[in-house]
Amino acid sequence: MPGTLILADHVGGRMAGSTAELVGAAKALGRPFGEPCRCLLIGDRDLCARAAELSFEGVDEILTVDVGSSDFDATRWAAVLFRVAAAERPRLVLVPHSANGMAVAPLLAAELGSGLATDVFGIRVEGQELVAVRGAYGNKLEMEVDFPGRELVVLTLRGASFPPAAAGGAATVRAWPLPAEELPRSVRHGGYVEAPASDVDIGKAEFILAVGRGIGDRENLPRFAALAERMGATLGCSRPIVDAGWLPKAHQVGQSGKVAASCKLYLAFGISGAVQHLYGMKHVETIIAVNTDPAAPIFNVATYGATVDLFELADALEREFA
Repeated sequence: MPGTLILADHVGGRMAGSTAELVGAAKALGRPFGEPCRCLLIGDRDLCARAAELSFEGVDEILTVDVGSSDFDATRWAAVLFRVAAAERPRLVLVPHSANGMAVAPLLAAELGSGLATDVFGIRVEGQELVAVRGAYGNKLEMEVDFPGRELVVLTLRGASFPPAAAGGAATVRAWPLPAEELPRSVRHGGYVEAPASDVDIGKAEFILAVGRGIGDRENLPRFAALAERMGATLGCSRPIVDAGWLPKAHQVGQSGKVAASCKLYLAFGISGAVQHLYGMKHVETIIAVNTDPAAPIFNVATYGATVDLFELADALEREFA
């Protein structure tokens, strides 16, 4: 049957917000790729009992597979996905571009002989064919990928690239039986190491004031932290600030940090704009970049840019928000 099969991601028993974004992407496609839309939840009995949490607008059916554990296992998840996809015969399988998704998608595509594209931030249908858009050459270019002759395509979608579907759908829930003997041997899960507790949530911040190496010394950081508080912004940073130990990782924006998923205004002080940082913020509606280097890559994505001295601008903002 045509349509989309979406893998619902979860970590430590917590549903990931990526599922709503994948549903939103599928809804935009329509038939034959986006509809009907099914979500697949793999876990233990308790997790499968919470399947209604995935009933977003646009989801027609939620399939649950009880594998006896809610812990991620790439081999087992790929085996379940393969069996479900072979039986339900979707034209598109959407997987989040997360640690779990990146481990599963290539295994599934190889087993199915399907088309595959990863870290996709745009999809559309031309005629009856699917076209995916992803970065190339270190995200310096956008590349369009098509899949001629492939009846099935597997995509991992970049977070914060598609508008999430709203909650409150009317999906039905169907348990998809899979005998334990049909599953590959499971790895033994040792446990999770939780990130240090923090009151900073870059992913939910609507206004971020981010700093990079351009602020010079660690002694200058409290000044920008105070300025962010005055302006009602969340303090973010690029990776060098975290690597230097100036701020906890919870503040980091970028590929190895957090995606500024909800951000509407991003004010960047002294950030050059390496592709890893742009990954986490270039989608933001309004980006203001301050860097004395006019060739800094961040100006390629900025809505507004200034090559003024960032400390002079900080002086002016401190007076304005005194």
